[in-house]
Amino acid sequence: MLGLAGKVILVTGSSTGIGQAMAKRLVDEGAKVLIHGRDPAEVAAAVSKLGSSTHGATGDLADPMTAQAIVDATLQAFGRIDGLVNNAGIYPRGVIGETTAEFFDHMFAVNTRAPLLCAEAAIRAFRRQKSGGAIVTVGSLNAWCGLRNLTVYSMSKGALMTMTRNLADALGPERIRVNQLNVGWTWTANEDATQQREGRKPGWEKDVPLRNAPSGRIMQPEEIAAHTAFWLSDESAPVSGQIYEAEQFPVIGRLG
Repeated sequence: MLGLAGKVILVTGSSTGIGQAMAKRLVDEGAKVLIHGRDPAEVAAAVSKLGSSTHGATGDLADPMTAQAIVDATLQAFGRIDGLVNNAGIYPRGVIGETTAEFFDHMFAVNTRAPLLCAEAAIRAFRRQKSGGAIVTVGSLNAWCGLRNLTVYSMSKGALMTMTRNLADALGPERIRVNQLNVGWTWTANEDATQQREGRKPGWEKDVPLRNAPSGRIMQPEEIAAHTAFWLSDESAPVSGQIYEAEQFPVIGRLG
């Protein structure tokens, strides 16, 4: 166990996919979790599935008011907050030469502005509690460059690396730790649907080129959840300001 028993954690985008796997792992570690999503039915289903240690809240993170609202919902449900996982994000494809201001603004509103606003709302609560706290932001390996159809997505995730380091540097003396997982290729229902739309056959995730996944398969949500739990826990303290690459191969210096 990672010493998360009794901790209260808000996980954005946790009604489905990787976020729900994170919430489950945290509940298994003894934490209490605020489940967040946009769809009330999905949030209710996740709360029912994960049990009495969870509570639900809905809200679209494209709306700047949602960040404070879901932190407030966490405080109302559990009386405190000890950690935040900035997991929610969107990754629509784009075409270089056809980017619109609306496309750019929506991507950055959800992927970049919302994590900052959620972090600031959580930080205010940590300070009132005089408790310290832990923030884990989910980034992407695309932050380092990204695919040609993910230019704006990659930019939105690159900005999070600066945010993580800046907040960690500023907040260390207050015992508020801020770290980031740059997550590699991971299976979710949404990713499965995207890949099949782009021509892959069902079951593709178990038979990918070794160059892309040396294990012969892409990662599973439960594996990312395990890393998230570690970085939220005191087991990873006092480390802060780190960009942790959750991938099967080294990103820099890879040969061949």
